[in-house]
Amino acid sequence: MITVLRTLFGEGFRVFFLSAGLFAVISIGLWLGWLGIHAAGGMVTAMPFAAAPHLWHAHEMIFGYAGAALGGFFLTAVPNWTGAKAARHLFILTASGLWFAGRLAIWWSGSLDPFVVAMVDLSFLPLLASKIATQLIRRPKPQNLLFLLLLAIVWSGNLMIHLEWIGLLDDSVWPGLRLGLLGTTAMITVIGGRVTPAFTRNAMTKAGIETGLPRAHRIADFTGIVTAILLPLLLAFDAPDTVVAVSALLAGLAQAIRLAGWRSSWALTRPILWSLHLGFAMLAAGYIALGLAYLDLFSEVAALHLLGIGAVGGMTLAVMSRAILGHAGMPLISPRPITLAYGLIAAAAILRAAGSLGGLAWYNAALLISGALWIAAFTLFIAVFLPIIIEPRA
Repeated sequence: MITVLRTLFGEGFRVFFLSAGLFAVISIGLWLGWLGIHAAGGMVTAMPFAAAPHLWHAHEMIFGYAGAALGGFFLTAVPNWTGAKAARHLFILTASGLWFAGRLAIWWSGSLDPFVVAMVDLSFLPLLASKIATQLIRRPKPQNLLFLLLLAIVWSGNLMIHLEWIGLLDDSVWPGLRLGLLGTTAMITVIGGRVTPAFTRNAMTKAGIETGLPRAHRIADFTGIVTAILLPLLLAFDAPDTVVAVSALLAGLAQAIRLAGWRSSWALTRPILWSLHLGFAMLAAGYIALGLAYLDLFSEVAALHLLGIGAVGGMTLAVMSRAILGHAGMPLISPRPITLAYGLIAAAAILRAAGSLGGLAWYNAALLISGALWIAAFTLFIAVFLPIIIEPRA
């Protein structure tokens, strides 16, 4: 048991990716239970958390699930970028403990002081950012320091939510949720824009291909990143809908142009690669859908779920599975259950978005089936990778 715990807290990706997978299943399972009771005509009148159930769901997927996935990614990737020492056992234990304490505080917020809930829930990302900052100082490249700004945007969204729950602000929960989600998708824009073409290029080179490699489009790269970062700030400062729409449409079109140069067709026979391309495609589609929503041509709820499930869920699943295989010393070949999980996440995103375009009966069915697909995907993730996560590197 002691050996398992030392392994689990020995590297950031282990405990945080496992936590993300488990939380993905548990949180959506609870959400589906609540939805199912109400869809069947029942009524749940009391929950342990103070927020409305749909707000708890949105908050925990953004700051709970995505927060764990980001924690595991940065604690693993930043030392590789900079050559700095990786976080030690005590830091990983503390950081993961704060993340878990935040989940408990939110769950029991109905019986806790909202100020205490805020203090606990808001403590994780600053600790994570402080560790990243000390590691980035070794090689302070602007493209890496950008992640500190993005983490600050996500954290600010959570702060806005808690300030309303405390009673210090009015009508700041929904802007805070959008700030958190779109700050996270901005990170996907940067991270996915790096790893997707790079991993595809490496695989093609390894296969002996020297021409037609993934290529960068500098204007699209710049436009895609700038508009993705600008978008949550525009929403936070209540910019006119037309301005938000133009920014979102530019972000989506720029991501699509970037993706078009990354040889997605070559990656179709390699799930460990096409999962990244698929997640990035969902990002482009979600931004375009969001732009159309702010022109009153599409459902904003549908667009946000394309981004939340398809882009954030799909890309984090792809990156986590690849990172676990690579850092555990295993071949970078997606196990068949994980390949299935990639498809299930994409199907969940499309179905959930489609549900927002139909009537109430179709809406309820779409939510329940979409949630079931999400749970199935992450159950497969846990079943395949739990034994690898708790075992020392091969």
